[in-house]
Amino acid sequence: MNTEIIEAGCDISGGYKVDVSRGTNVDRVSSEWFSRPDDERYLSLDDLFASVKGRAERSRTRTVESAAIRVEAHRDDPEKLGLVLPGADEPIAPTHWSFGQLSSLVGAPAAYLRQLPAPLAGINLQYGLTNHRAEQIKTMEVANGRTELRAVTGPDYGRIYDHELVSAVQRIAGNGTGDTRWKVPGVLDWSTDIYNPRVDVTKETTTLYASDRDVFLFLVDDLNPIEAGLLPDGSPDLYFRGFYCWNSEVSAKTLGIASFYLRAVCQNRNLWGVEDFQEITIRHSKYAASRFAHEAAPALSRFAESSPAPFIDGIRAAREKIVARSDEDRQDFLRKRGFSKAETGRIVETVLAEEGRPPESVFDFVQGITAVARSKPQQDARLVMEGKARALLEGVT
Repeated sequence: MNTEIIEAGCDISGGYKVDVSRGTNVDRVSSEWFSRPDDERYLSLDDLFASVKGRAERSRTRTVESAAIRVEAHRDDPEKLGLVLPGADEPIAPTHWSFGQLSSLVGAPAAYLRQLPAPLAGINLQYGLTNHRAEQIKTMEVANGRTELRAVTGPDYGRIYDHELVSAVQRIAGNGTGDTRWKVPGVLDWSTDIYNPRVDVTKETTTLYASDRDVFLFLVDDLNPIEAGLLPDGSPDLYFRGFYCWNSEVSAKTLGIASFYLRAVCQNRNLWGVEDFQEITIRHSKYAASRFAHEAAPALSRFAESSPAPFIDGIRAAREKIVARSDEDRQDFLRKRGFSKAETGRIVETVLAEEGRPPESVFDFVQGITAVARSKPQQDARLVMEGKARALLEGVT
């Protein structure tokens, strides 16, 4: 049986020859990479944890009546707006995010209010708070030189703190850098198709992110390549394991974890050659913290510590299962699975161009389907086609 390998496909430079024309392309991490300013990029899990943990320790949450919030703004400072919460003597400043949440609570357009001078925006917001149906809200305030209102949520909001997710990742990845098994990924050299797992962690290459409203982490086990069959030229088809996860303790997004096998990560942090992509999400509802402790965190640990054998066996089974030996077989196989005549032709032609022969095995068809899916301009159409490929592969195992 195929097992994990350490040196197969290893180039003299220390990298690994990979074939990124196979599998799917996932751009979620790349989107994060493009959008994060330097002050949201961290060079280690220790630094990231210290930042979000310290912020949580300076924060407090409480439940208040929305109608009891008083808005303060002054003509002599047209850009400064403050909120006086029940039991407080001094006004606190809303963040950009919490101002939007508060505006949404009273049915006011936040984008419009932000364009108004603070006194006028304050009048509108105060009217909404006073005349809107009174309800309890949960606030999250942080002392960071000055006290800010970070979040306004419903009273049953189930907060999972960002540092709790980072801590769960630290338990399997340590600092996330250096020789640890799970680490910030390397970089693909497009000119040679060599993936180098050893790169310096800098603001440019890091995949550890945190802002005042969320965290996002992406790590790979790329020092331990996995061989799952051979490429047409006889070289090993290499994979690495990876996962990314995200959270927002201020209700900007759900908590989620995605795990997968991939063949490479490029400089802009796009994932190439992805297989067996699986994702779980948890809404911040009343029992979210319990679900994180009993479902999400253990699932992450299980993936990190699991054997790749089931994945390898599934790929091998898909390669060995011959489902078409003639052009008529190929047409029937794809048309019965919902592919149009045009799509069927493109899938067969793609495999013929990449493999030098028409598709015969389940694995051949899966690779052809995912290659055609990557060319779809609409994301929905691409996801539908990738879903068919995944179902086909799962049907073998």
